[in-house]
Amino acid sequence: MTTPLNLRQLNTASPEFEAEFQRVLHWSAETDAAIETRVAEILADVRARGDAAVLEYTARFDGVSAGQLGALELSREELKAAFEAITPAQRKALEAAAARVRSYHEKQKAACGQSWSYRDEDGTLLGQKVTPLDRVGIYVPGGKAAYPSSVLMNAIPAQVAGVPEIIMVVPTPARRDGASKDSRGEKNPLVLAAAYVAGVHRAFTIGGAQAVAALAYGTATVPRVDKITGPGNAYVASAKKHVFGRVGIDMIAGPSEILVLADGTTPPDWVAMDLFSQAEHDELAQSILLCPDADYIARVRESIERLLPTMPRRDVIRASLEGRGALIQTRSMEEACEISNRIAPEHLEVSSRDPHRWEPLLRHAGAIFLGAYTSESLGDYCAGPNHVLPTSGTARFSSPLGVYDFQKRSSLIEVSEAGAQVLGPIAAELAYGEGLQGHAQAAEMRLK
Repeated sequence: MTTPLNLRQLNTASPEFEAEFQRVLHWSAETDAAIETRVAEILADVRARGDAAVLEYTARFDGVSAGQLGALELSREELKAAFEAITPAQRKALEAAAARVRSYHEKQKAACGQSWSYRDEDGTLLGQKVTPLDRVGIYVPGGKAAYPSSVLMNAIPAQVAGVPEIIMVVPTPARRDGASKDSRGEKNPLVLAAAYVAGVHRAFTIGGAQAVAALAYGTATVPRVDKITGPGNAYVASAKKHVFGRVGIDMIAGPSEILVLADGTTPPDWVAMDLFSQAEHDELAQSILLCPDADYIARVRESIERLLPTMPRRDVIRASLEGRGALIQTRSMEEACEISNRIAPEHLEVSSRDPHRWEPLLRHAGAIFLGAYTSESLGDYCAGPNHVLPTSGTARFSSPLGVYDFQKRSSLIEVSEAGAQVLGPIAAELAYGEGLQGHAQAAEMRLK
């Protein structure tokens, strides 16, 4: 007999709603102190011993041994061979997804990633110069699952931005039963093929905090990068926090999230499966439904109970839904939008007959999926916009990964002789007020 699903059901009209709602949202982003200590030790060791330390940790944590770190680098020919070895259907899907992701990010670059300048009335030139980073590292998770889509979403915007060197690291743990036929562990052909399609320049089969350290500090084999992007486990997240400042990072990723804002017009099975699509990631993932229709919520719950036993990852989904999921009845769709803004979810589905009625009310979300046919999974793989999104409420102040993450901006200032006569006295007056005579006199020397 199947155990009934212990899924929270809340109502905003209840006096206890606020306390119950806070319990649903609660998740600590604080990393375990033991992980922080271990990560700091790994980073220091890699910084001091380079290749040797990376090899030692890769053997210890991934069960992958090699005489030198160069043996863990994947050649461009190996990536191409993986692309040619996958099925025609997989090749077609990868290329179609890559084309859409590239097209979206090219439009993004055209909209906001260009240099510009102007001259004012006295001939002074002011502007902004946009240039790509020299070298970036992308971290692709491995181990429990393989994520070729993450390769596309990290590498393609970097490529569109004009980054001349993209370095990929991906763990390829050996099978614990010793049955691995390759000393470099279990390499997923779709991940390698995606690296080929996305234009990755160099790829290493290393992962964990040691891979982040190698990218941040550089070793004899792995070049130092300017920025590291891509999600990982708690050790990877901690390592990225530690090296931030020496290199740039995209964000600290928390558990995956989906919020479905429904008006009751979408088939309930669709919504149930959309909730599953995030819950199946891991036990800490969060899936929430907001809807003003009590009958519809009951139908979605029935769909969840009926469909859950059919899912291969049903144990993970159950743990996620029972631990952090919720079905919330609101007084209205307007109130549902207000609660959505409080949550600031990673993925927000507006599953309604008229999604454009509600979209203007939604201020905070990593990505907004409009309409019943726009499942979050399409955004994960092939719609075009990036699937690397802010989590844990950080969509209140953060944005999806994009071309702009792989570019930097330099201000352009060219003051004419006439302009110096206008700006000089202003600068000197303010500089004397700050007690910085050198600043003031540098401006005054250029006055007639």
